[in-house]
Amino acid sequence: QAQLVETGGGLVQVGGSLRLSCVDSRRTFGSFDMGWYRQVPGKERELVASIAWSGATTFYTGSVKGRFTISRDNAKNTLYLQMDNLKPDDTAVYYCNMYPAGDMATWGQGTQVTVSS
Repeated sequence: QAQLVETGGGLVQVGGSLRLSCVDSRRTFGSFDMGWYRQVPGKERELVASIAWSGATTFYTGSVKGRFTISRDNAKNTLYLQMDNLKPDDTAVYYCNMYPAGDMATWGQGTQVTVSS
């Protein structure tokens, strides 16, 4: 059974919005800082945003600051990423995982986000 299941991706025009969700089946979800990552073919996976286990603090990489919002619902074991004012450079497969994700981390299938210009 998959531990991390990401959904909510799709095809959207420049300036549009999407909301990604990640359900984590591990009972320890509420104990860990979590992050959204993204990867494009031929490039390393990169951190997009992270959130503390309590939700009290967040971090965003510079290119998404002011456009993306990370949040979590520990009662539902769910991580969210609200993405507004999307740009073509946001096109990628998006993944969730603990933050930081170690070298031995297991990844879900991800969800494809495609922004058309």
